[in-house]
Amino acid sequence: MKFLKKFFKWLLITIGLIVVLLYIFDYGYILRGARIVYFTGHNTAFIDDYSYFENDVIEKGDTPEPWPNHTSYNKVQETEKLSKVNQDWGTIAYLIIKNDSVWFEKYYDGFDENSKTNSFSMAKSITTTLLGKAIMDGYIENLNQPISDFYPQYDYAKTTVGDLASMASGLDWIEHYTSPFSVTARANYDDDLAETILNQKVIKTPGVEFEYLSGSTQLLGMIIQKATQKPLANYLSESFWKPMGATNDALWQLDDDKNRLAKAFCCISSSARDFARFGKLYKDYGKWNGKQLLDSAFVVKSITPRFPESPEYGYGWWLYKKNDKNFFMMRGHLGQYVIVEPNDNLIIIRLGHEKSSDASRKKPNPFTEDIITYIDEAYKMLRE
Repeated sequence: MKFLKKFFKWLLITIGLIVVLLYIFDYGYILRGARIVYFTGHNTAFIDDYSYFENDVIEKGDTPEPWPNHTSYNKVQETEKLSKVNQDWGTIAYLIIKNDSVWFEKYYDGFDENSKTNSFSMAKSITTTLLGKAIMDGYIENLNQPISDFYPQYDYAKTTVGDLASMASGLDWIEHYTSPFSVTARANYDDDLAETILNQKVIKTPGVEFEYLSGSTQLLGMIIQKATQKPLANYLSESFWKPMGATNDALWQLDDDKNRLAKAFCCISSSARDFARFGKLYKDYGKWNGKQLLDSAFVVKSITPRFPESPEYGYGWWLYKKNDKNFFMMRGHLGQYVIVEPNDNLIIIRLGHEKSSDASRKKPNPFTEDIITYIDEAYKMLRE
């Protein structure tokens, strides 16, 4: 009994010391992350984690525009392979929108067409869309405007807002999703996101090569907010959510209730149908119901590779070519996708708990196997 008492006494002392040290060395965010992730039975960020954070509301308008159902709505069943991978990879929503009508949709695991789940990095495409709008509205000059115009501490760098949007910022950032000590983890769970971002220095020549860094988009979001003098959720609501007829309010996660800075690199919680609207907006070159919500030239630039050596990325959007098909897409950490093939007037949406690991693949590929599967199976269904 004495041994157990001593053991638990020293265990509590050790835990207490660890907690104190974490706060002393500014790693207190790890405790917040552990509480949200591990104490809820998860091992990474999860799709319905918004309730554990402060959020700004992205308000819908008074005249929502539900997607119409296609004349062939749900007349074709998912393929055997699609059914299996949707089960294996924890899909919660899979939709095919053909000619601006819902051709197929299915929900899983208790989710439905109104369920909110985390966009993860699909928010990067939306944040870049806000950049295009801020340029169109005159808040930001153009893609070549230096970031030092907004944050003078970067006056030593030549990074532009366009470099942030195209992932060519040169920032000192390590994109790592598993280490609790990584700056990516800090950005997700710290209570002062601006401090985390502004501590990142530009250490490489900007504008010369693609390097995917969440910090680039976060800094871009901060610049948009500073330029417009509006919270990102408000600017998104008035610029796109309301004009595009979103049917549900959405949420944008914040760092905390004091700073209230939106996580521009991730974390918009919405439904599959409302996320799909951004696919249609870009498919139609920024036009919605006859109104030009986004400059068409900006759209074209966004879905065109900036660097020939990195044909997989434009400005905020991923680009994938297969045979005679040219896709552009929004992508999220756990297999959140809005995939568009404009020539076929096709949008594929998939949301879920995880994606394929592709650990067995011999050749590096920026597109995981699940993306290819969701595309291939959609086309098989359309041919039936």
